[in-house]
Amino acid sequence: MAGRIRVIVVDDSALVRSLLAEIINRQPDMECIGAANDPLQARELIRERNPDVITLDVEMPHMDGIDFLERLMRLRPMPVVMVSSLTRRGAEVTLRALELGAVDFVAKPRVGLAGGMHQLTSEIADKIRIAAQARVRRMSAAAPAHRAGRAPAGGGGWPGRVSTEKLIFIGASTGGTEAIRQILVPLPADAPAVMVTQHMPPGFTTSFAARLDGLCRIAVKEAVDGERILPGHAYIAPGGRHLRVGRSGSNYVALVDDGPPVNRHKPSVEVLFQSAAACAGRNACGIMLTGMGDDGAAAMRAMKDAGSYNYVQDEASCVVFGMPREAIARGAADEVLPLAQIAPALLARLRTPD
Repeated sequence: MAGRIRVIVVDDSALVRSLLAEIINRQPDMECIGAANDPLQARELIRERNPDVITLDVEMPHMDGIDFLERLMRLRPMPVVMVSSLTRRGAEVTLRALELGAVDFVAKPRVGLAGGMHQLTSEIADKIRIAAQARVRRMSAAAPAHRAGRAPAGGGGWPGRVSTEKLIFIGASTGGTEAIRQILVPLPADAPAVMVTQHMPPGFTTSFAARLDGLCRIAVKEAVDGERILPGHAYIAPGGRHLRVGRSGSNYVALVDDGPPVNRHKPSVEVLFQSAAACAGRNACGIMLTGMGDDGAAAMRAMKDAGSYNYVQDEASCVVFGMPREAIARGAADEVLPLAQIAPALLARLRTPD
């Protein structure tokens, strides 16, 4: 975008406002054009100064960040980066914010706020840059998705035999929490197993998995090292750890490890998709969703070369088109589809005998 990125900081902590403003103003391509200590003050600043991005604290006086975000995305949608606490409630509220249209979030350090925030300088600046380029849509309604409900035992969504050999692999980053929800919610209770890597720090994936589990017919959980991969389940890479698929005899198993970041990410989509290419081959279906960068693109091509059938989200429906664009550029996509069409296309394909 032309010119510097104009940012308004909204936080009830004077220290956090000062730290964020300092971090923003040290970047050559952005400036803090105002700071507000509550949503009411923020509303006036936004009206007066028309920022490109706002950073928004989750919990504030007078009107909490979620209520403010809900109104903002309905009436004057703009890129928002949430500033969240590393608590269970903070994680749950942050996921609600992403559901309402926030582009991304930064997790405040638990201790040593000033030093910890400065250590997050690169992450904060990168997320503001990404937010400034993101596609933000007006919210027509703020109600969360309803729970689909588990199918009764023996009840299913598949005509005929379900192959326990089939596996679905999903990779996502910025904008991915909502995109993943839109893929998983339509799946029937006896769908093939799903393995998911979403770029997310420790402390948030537990709440993410629990939120999805409450909405989906399939069971959704954080992956545990060594557990068997079962149909009707989705396994989320734990924040800050890599997830792979492996084999134990005739069974697929989850492998979770604390190895170094790959493509600057941990968990990394590259790691999951490389294991899918090596271990699942033609029994895999790959899905690349919204996100910045190229994590997983090369490995998705390796999946295709090994016989996987791959879906990539199209540009118009992405919050950020980076990872899908790179997957397409590498020839990894069999189909490029709007987000809303991926799950129906996947279901149709999986209902067709090989």
